[in-house]
Amino acid sequence: MVREIVRFPNPVLKTPTQKVDVIDKEIKELVKDMFETMYHAEGVGLAANQIGVSLRVMVIDTTPKKESPPVKLVLINPEVISAEGSIKYKEGCLSFPGLMVEVERHNKVKVRASDLNGEEKEYELEGFPAIVFQHEMDHLMGITFIDRVNGLKRRLALEKYSKLQKQKA
Repeated sequence: MVREIVRFPNPVLKTPTQKVDVIDKEIKELVKDMFETMYHAEGVGLAANQIGVSLRVMVIDTTPKKESPPVKLVLINPEVISAEGSIKYKEGCLSFPGLMVEVERHNKVKVRASDLNGEEKEYELEGFPAIVFQHEMDHLMGITFIDRVNGLKRRLALEKYSKLQKQKA
């Protein structure tokens, strides 16, 4: 089922999410809905709080972007083990429709998370998949991509977003 994507400044986007204790039928249904919602919105990553569910769950599918080997993951209770390098990328966000902001992130990340079967796995992500993971991980911690830019860049991004929202209203 395609769910509604929460838009900034909804407070759920600024609230850290809760750990998933049990991967049950409800979590599996949530993940299914997250993929459907992400594909419907033509996104490459989605955190559960972006559809109003405050749990540490994210989905990623970089297949639509042709710039790296495709990565499709369900990450439950993800954590960063290590991060290195630096890369700047102009990011968009489904919770900020129409807005693009250049953000600096790590080029490589090693992460640990549970999959839908409850198995803990480790993944090494590099380039675009690493960027997507860090963007979604921020969401799970109550951080948005505009929180990653400072001063004038941030103010201009918020002003642009405000104008975009008024145009759609």
